[in-house]
Amino acid sequence: MNYEIKDCIDAGTEYCPCHLAETGDCLLCSHLQGKNFCDCTNWKGVCIYQEYAWNGNHAKQLRKVSLCKILKKEELTKNVVCYTINARHKLVQELSHPGSFVFARNPKSNGYFDAPISVMDTDVNENIIKLVIESKGIKTKTIDMLKENDNIAIRGPYWNGVLGLKNIYQSKDRTSLLIARGIGMAPMIPVMKKLYSNGNKIIAVIDKSSFKDIFIKEQLNLCDATLIECNVLESNGTLSNELKDIIKKYEKDVNLIYCAGPDIFISNILNETNDNIKIACCNNARMCCGEGICGTCSTRYDGDVVKRLCKLQIDPKFIFKDRRSL
Repeated sequence: MNYEIKDCIDAGTEYCPCHLAETGDCLLCSHLQGKNFCDCTNWKGVCIYQEYAWNGNHAKQLRKVSLCKILKKEELTKNVVCYTINARHKLVQELSHPGSFVFARNPKSNGYFDAPISVMDTDVNENIIKLVIESKGIKTKTIDMLKENDNIAIRGPYWNGVLGLKNIYQSKDRTSLLIARGIGMAPMIPVMKKLYSNGNKIIAVIDKSSFKDIFIKEQLNLCDATLIECNVLESNGTLSNELKDIIKKYEKDVNLIYCAGPDIFISNILNETNDNIKIACCNNARMCCGEGICGTCSTRYDGDVVKRLCKLQIDPKFIFKDRRSL
């Protein structure tokens, strides 16, 4: 595929149309972009313009905040904690997909403290979600003050934590190569489970980075994954020779390469791989509201093109193409 296909992660859901429709900024609907003709892209079986009209020319409701109980707080390594949280059944169901994430905060803090956190795992039978949080800034440090049996404020569901979701769902009955660095191990789990359920053999390349241990070994064993430990990045941001050799070894046999790490890592993976290989990656856009309103996730490209990456679902091969650095 050598052309960009854009999609909106919320299109066709109960949260569509969103507030972008009210200002002519809808990602998909040509009418709600101010045009005089119907030219919807990626038809979801629901007319966004009609939904907008039926809702009195207003946006649908925003995601709600739920108070959820912390059942278990487990320290995985220094400053890295796994929270086992009891949540509403519907919310747990909606978060049981690759790319799901929530905004979490200490209930004693206001909305400015919302921190976007990827969902590592869910259990729809027990109504449980698991979040792995690394305490680094003021938002995550205030969450770390919470203890077992305390409530945690959760806003969601959100689904655009992974770019290239179509590539994940279409990859079946072969071998998939998953590469993760540091805290990127956590959002890799739902991707791995989906690929494994699609009949794929999993090869997981893990860089512990500053962590003492690989905290997802149990999940790797459940998916019968082949684990390869290696340093994936050099100090100057280039890929390590060890990782390059691994990619060369497997790229002819894999149907997908998924990578979770910083943007420079993802960009170098894209440059290293064959154009014919399907790619998926974590979404490293800066998230603040998650609704496309605040503009924090907005990334600018040549031609004054603005992409709201909290909602825009695209192939990773187009994340850095024509992207402006100023």
